[in-house]
Amino acid sequence: MKKTYRGSCHCGGVRFEVDADLEAGTGRCNCSYCQKVRNWSISVKPDDFRLLCDEVETTSTYRFGSNSVDHRFCKTCGLHAYGSGDVPEMGGAFRSVAIACIDDLSAEELATLPIRYFDGRDNNWWNEPRITRYL
Repeated sequence: MKKTYRGSCHCGGVRFEVDADLEAGTGRCNCSYCQKVRNWSISVKPDDFRLLCDEVETTSTYRFGSNSVDHRFCKTCGLHAYGSGDVPEMGGAFRSVAIACIDDLSAEELATLPIRYFDGRDNNWWNEPRITRYL
């Protein structure tokens, strides 16, 4: 069931709301970017994400590879709180929200969230990587 969550970066400069069904599953990927930032996220449709700050003033963008995803990070604390992209194979336009940046989740709730692993390193997105323990 969808619920509205509030989130932010470490310094609080980047603030957002997201409507998401976290019980439907979260994701971790082993691509070069996600592995380095230890990304754990959920993807939602653009209308389910609301930025509560000025994007230009508070964030910068990093793109790599196919340039199909904007990885947004706070200009002050450097934390990656959300991103956006448009990948037809993933259902089109989306917003990706870092689970660790959702402020109103307890440790108990975080511990029970289902996780799906994606093999981005080998561009084999529909299958889990052979080894996931390090993700």
